Amino acid sequence: MEQRGSDKHGPRLDDEQKHETEGMVRGGGSTHAEEWKEPEAMPAAGEESAKPYPPGHEPGTPSGITPRGADIRSDLAKWLSDAHWPANPDDLVRHADGAGAPDLVVDMVRSLPDRQYRNMADVAKALGLGVEKRRW
Repeated sequence: MEQRGSDKHGPRLDDEQKHETEGMVRGGGSTHAEEWKEPEAMPAAGEESAKPYPPGHEPGTPSGITPRGADIRSDLAKWLSDAHWPANPDDLVRHADGAGAPDLVVDMVRSLPDRQYRNMADVAKALGLGVEKRRW
């Protein structure tokens, strides 16, 4: 019995897709005739990007926040962003526990000073994770 490429659609569509990608498979590259359609190559590790970013649009963490602070903020946001705001630390601990957040996240929320928090930015600021500095 002949094996097909996919079990999600029929042999006609398989053959059609095979025909569409044949040039790419044979040639080992793109089949675009127009150069502007070609994807740009990524710089190798350690090389600088060919296109410098305009000031304020560089990739990475925002000004005023360390990369570690950004990672922690991301973890907190993953578990708390859908909480009902404003919230106090007890509300946030209950929410994090109910969502199955890791102990590290729950412990950080438990360490918050007792007051109302309007959003994740308030929580991050209270935990000393830095505040994003916006350039206008």
